[in-house]
Amino acid sequence: MIDKIALILAIIGGLNWGSIGIFKFDLVAWICGGQGSLVARIIYTLVGLAAIWCISLLFRETDAAIEDDTAMRR
Repeated sequence: MIDKIALILAIIGGLNWGSIGIFKFDLVAWICGGQGSLVARIIYTLVGLAAIWCISLLFRETDAAIEDDTAMRR
């Protein structure tokens, strides 16, 4: 469950950075009343923590991969 939440937050962050890069428009800041607002800073922090959590996904084997490997060995 934490993996999915982290992935969703990382996607939101990626979309926000995409909108900044393409349109020079910070969606989070616009929704929350500016980059310096408390809500925006909380969202930025959560997205950053989610991205750090998602790094661990690169180094973990999934249950499905383990099951496939076990089935192939039989």
